[in-house]
Amino acid sequence: MNTINSAPASWLRTYAFIRFGVSAAWVAAALLLAPFNPAIAAVLLVIYPAWDAAANFVDAQRNGGLGRNPSHLLNIIVSVITAIAVIVALGQGMAAVIVVFGVWAILSGLLQLVTAVRRWASGGQWAMVLSGAQSALAGGFFVFSAGTMPNPGITLIAGYAAFGAVYFLVTAVWLSFKRARPAGALRGS
Repeated sequence: MNTINSAPASWLRTYAFIRFGVSAAWVAAALLLAPFNPAIAAVLLVIYPAWDAAANFVDAQRNGGLGRNPSHLLNIIVSVITAIAVIVALGQGMAAVIVVFGVWAILSGLLQLVTAVRRWASGGQWAMVLSGAQSALAGGFFVFSAGTMPNPGITLIAGYAAFGAVYFLVTAVWLSFKRARPAGALRGS
C-alpha cells in the first residue's frame, strides 16, 4: 500500500471541518424538513452520495490527483453509481433505498478505511479508521434488515450520517489540537 505523506494536516483539518459542516446540515435538513416533504427527502437522499463523490474528488485533487489516490477514485465511482441507484430505488420504496445506502455504506466505509490507513502518518486518522469500519458494519445492518424495518425512512440514514459527521469533527479537532502542540507531544495519532 502506498503511503500518502503529502496530505498536509492543515488541508485534512479543513477538509474534516467542511465534511462535518455539510454532514451536520444534511442531518438537520433530513430531520427537520424531510419528514414533512417527500420531495425534499428524495433530493436529500440523492445529494448525500453525490456530495460524497464531490468531496472525495476535491480531496484527491488536493493530494496528488486521482492517479495517486485509487481509493478516492473508487469511492467517487461508487458514490456516483449510488446517487443514480437511489433515484431508481426511490420508485421502489424506502426499503430499496435503505438497501442501496447499505451497499454504499459498506463499500465507501471500506474505501474510507483504506484511505485512512494510507494517511496514517498525517495524523488524526484513527477516527477515520473507526468511521470506515462503523460505516461498513452499519451498511451490513441496513442490507440485512431493510425488509424487516418498520417504516424505514430518511431518519435512519440521518442517524448514520450523524455518526459520520461526528467522526469528521473528531478528526478536525484532533488535527487542530495536534497542530497547536509541539511536535512529538501527541502519540498514537
